[in-house]
Amino acid sequence: MRPLSPRAHPKTVSREPDSEIHIAAIGGSVRPGSYTLKALQVVAEELASRKGVSVDVIDPATLHLPPPGLDEGSASVQALRGRVRAATGVVLATPEYHGSFSSVIKLVIENLGFPSVLAGKPVALLGVAQGRIGAVKSLESLPGVCLHVGAIVLPGSVSVAQVHTAFEAAGRPSDAAVERQLRRLASGLIDYIRGAICPRVALEAMVRAQEEAERPQRNAG
Repeated sequence: MRPLSPRAHPKTVSREPDSEIHIAAIGGSVRPGSYTLKALQVVAEELASRKGVSVDVIDPATLHLPPPGLDEGSASVQALRGRVRAATGVVLATPEYHGSFSSVIKLVIENLGFPSVLAGKPVALLGVAQGRIGAVKSLESLPGVCLHVGAIVLPGSVSVAQVHTAFEAAGRPSDAAVERQLRRLASGLIDYIRGAICPRVALEAMVRAQEEAERPQRNAG
């Protein structure tokens, strides 16, 4: 994956056409040169490096999302829901503004419907802030919203402090510790999916197949 330009719009990155795991990585900033998207790009890069994993980086600057309750049937809203619905897991990345997560990430969540297409999906959280203590407040409040709509919020959220010094101009991390944290976030999400979600899906498929096989016998009886 190439480094982010000041307003690059990342596309779906797929290692394999038949990827078993598909991740939607959603940014929470529309600011040109967004540090949030730079951090998210590192996570997406690590995800895409894993065998059997594809990534769809969703940049909200490319979307036309209405305020809650307005025009929910628009093509943009339906496309967003479709992209998230297709995901096995989700990464939500937000800057910290005024002691909370961004209005952009909240608008994205609002446009995922209720019941939300996030329901039942594992979600990894990433926060960035220019302050020394990091995105503590946003990562305290965002999990509650995600849990309310039925998402499975994974432990180990990553907070990048003094984010304005954490990346080079080209978008690469200038701090090795920050890069390790971001890559660990990706690893944790994939490990959870492979340990919990994939076996459950396989079991459900086996049960459905068994039911289909038994149905003709029951009908014949």
